[in-house]
Amino acid sequence: MPQGAFRRCAPGLHFGFLAGPIPRERLSGTQAPDIQLGESARGTGCARGRQTSIGRRASETAQKHPGESWALSQAHAPCRTCRSPPPGRLLLWPVLPGASSFPFIMAVYRLCVTTGPYLMAGTLDNISVTLVGTCGESPKQRLDRIGRDFTAGSVQKYKVRCSAELGELLLLRVHKERYAFFRKDSWYCSRICVTAPDGTVSHFPCYQWIEGHCTMELRPGTARTICQDSLPLLLDHRNRELRARQECYRWKIYAPGFPRMVDVSSFEEMESDKKFALTKMPPRADQGDSSGNRYLPGFPMKIDIPSLLHMEPNIRYSVTKTTSLLLNAIPASLGMKLRGLLDRKGSWKKLDDIRNIFWCHKTFTIEYVTEHWCEDHFFGYQYLNGVNPVMLHRLSSLPSKLPVTNDMVAPLLGPGTCLQTELERGNIFLADYWVLAEAPTHCLNGRPQYVAAPLCLLWLSPQGALLPLAIQLSQTPGPDSPIFLPTDSEWDWLLAKTWVRNSEFLVHENNTHFLCTHLLCEAFAMATLRQLPLCHPIYKLLLPHTRYTLQVNTIARATLLNPEGLVDKVTSIGRQGLLYLMRTGLAHFTYTNFCLPDSLRARGVLAIPNYHYRDDGLKIWAAIESFVSEIVGYYYPSEALVQRDSELQAWVGEIFDQAFLGRESSGFPSRLCTPGELVKFLTAIIFNCSAQHAAVNSGQHDFGAWMPNAPSSMRQPPPQTKGTTTLKSYLHTLPEVNITCNNLLLFWLVSQEPKDQRPLGTYPDEHFTEEAPRRSIAAFQSRLAQISRDIRERNQSLVLPYIYLDPPLIENSVSI
Repeated sequence: MPQGAFRRCAPGLHFGFLAGPIPRERLSGTQAPDIQLGESARGTGCARGRQTSIGRRASETAQKHPGESWALSQAHAPCRTCRSPPPGRLLLWPVLPGASSFPFIMAVYRLCVTTGPYLMAGTLDNISVTLVGTCGESPKQRLDRIGRDFTAGSVQKYKVRCSAELGELLLLRVHKERYAFFRKDSWYCSRICVTAPDGTVSHFPCYQWIEGHCTMELRPGTARTICQDSLPLLLDHRNRELRARQECYRWKIYAPGFPRMVDVSSFEEMESDKKFALTKMPPRADQGDSSGNRYLPGFPMKIDIPSLLHMEPNIRYSVTKTTSLLLNAIPASLGMKLRGLLDRKGSWKKLDDIRNIFWCHKTFTIEYVTEHWCEDHFFGYQYLNGVNPVMLHRLSSLPSKLPVTNDMVAPLLGPGTCLQTELERGNIFLADYWVLAEAPTHCLNGRPQYVAAPLCLLWLSPQGALLPLAIQLSQTPGPDSPIFLPTDSEWDWLLAKTWVRNSEFLVHENNTHFLCTHLLCEAFAMATLRQLPLCHPIYKLLLPHTRYTLQVNTIARATLLNPEGLVDKVTSIGRQGLLYLMRTGLAHFTYTNFCLPDSLRARGVLAIPNYHYRDDGLKIWAAIESFVSEIVGYYYPSEALVQRDSELQAWVGEIFDQAFLGRESSGFPSRLCTPGELVKFLTAIIFNCSAQHAAVNSGQHDFGAWMPNAPSSMRQPPPQTKGTTTLKSYLHTLPEVNITCNNLLLFWLVSQEPKDQRPLGTYPDEHFTEEAPRRSIAAFQSRLAQISRDIRERNQSLVLPYIYLDPPLIENSVSI
């Protein structure tokens, strides 16, 4: 029979040559090997699995006639899904001598494999794939071309030939195996695109490090909730993926009353040939063993070394970010060390000496703070646009614990008004630092430190300036707790304001910053990794906003929060005080505090002028909310779909239990019932992981480089009488030289976002492949661009620009 004669046979008949064993290895460096249909994919819903027996019968026939080749046909209608022949009558014809013995290929799949552009993202290991469709599964196919494959940033194309089409592609298995004598390495696979014979393109997003030798299963990029999966194969895949993640990312109790955190010791236990695994490492001692917590040369505090050595590759810093962080830290630290500042104890001789700590790292804001830090106008400004812009509450009446009288404040209020009138007008505000009332204190340089729990009363003047009216340095009024006023002596009033700034530092760093952004966002990241599979739309939405959060928090626990870490070295309350503040802060934290519009409304600060944090924050909240609404509306068009999504409910339930310790009074949801509830919760999470963290983190060096504006400790107790403060006593109250420099070094590091940045709304990893969410992303980016233009235009007319919520300067996630 002439070559190709079967192509002219009657329609409806399907043929294939059988010419002995089909080679599984590539014949040349440029030709991809042929793939025969091996077996059916169990649980795919296609009856084509019986074809395997047909192929076996045909092979047996061919073996009985070794001198001849045979053609196979079935005279039945093809499968509607994959157009492959169903089981039926087996027809075999011998192939005439001289005809081609190379098997006739019915389907060719074209693969485009993209390796990430990161340093060391390529691999020398063998990479193979298996395609799984609704009508069958291909044997494992090695991807190989002439030259080196899978180098960093490469995009390479391959062909996979099948004896029949596989139907709709359900899974793509990526096999990573040893090549020759080379040791195993890591490979960052960005995505794999598969083009079917009929031209249909399936995108398989990966965007993960594949460590060691293992097999990873990828699903097409189309997001699907568990309600949309009915095939046993896919349901089983979801379950196996989540079980593997839950084994890798385990919860740990850091301290009683704390949000739960990632247990980094679980990474050490993962074997290198497992999915989501690290390179196998010897187990370390029990977590209670602190032998690894020790000093390193050049560092002023102890570092928990073992916790930094083991980090799952998909959550650790990239090489670029790690290098950038070190380059930020080493020169600044070395400069202070060489000048002797990190080892110099004792008081500052004069205030101007503080200017010289960061003589080469000055910004416009630092210079402005240095010049205006002691002014009442700037003191009030920081409550609106400083690093802790969430403390103010409007008063309608004075609390009994702050017995301020009209006579005390009349000189500042001026004629034509009084304290009661200003209360009724809504112009009186309070910053209450009650959380510090029972905070334990600490010793620094062998000397006891002190803490206050002040009450600061502020007035919104007719000119729109927020000015301090009165300061009481304790929660209990009495003869030993005088109320300091702007009419007191210059040094008495300045010292009272400095005590408030010290309290601001403690509450901001421990609660506003670390607890409410870092620790809570870590809990959100953990629940997302443990309860939502890669194909889930909420996983795709949230993953960019969890980038590097687990890594940076692990670094913080190893260097700041550990015993004799930096918190123990620079703050008046030390590590024990930090644990107390965060435990107390979480016990009183509510869903209202967490949602910006609700918080502003509850605090009564919606009408204060020049509140740039509020104005910019609300714009960004609205942009995020609009974006999230479109995503949720696309995947959850009804309440029933939200309620029936068991993975989504497990996710929000785990956040409620692990982040908020199941406290009903917090108001956080333990279950979501409507798309609206889901939109609000997701909006708040994304806002706090990105914009809120930028607002309370990025300005720390700007507002804290002039140490008297943000002292980390106080060496003298709060004054109990007026008229005793002088410049000398003021300097003896401020932190010592080495304490100041260690704290400012921390401010410098956390305010400098290392390289490998991804601003808010930047999604280079294309987890969403459908057109609708991609349009939503583009619209979100457009809204953020307009917000940025508005902010920059406004800042041109401000004496002190507010830049911390400019979208290009906001990182997508808590990553520093």
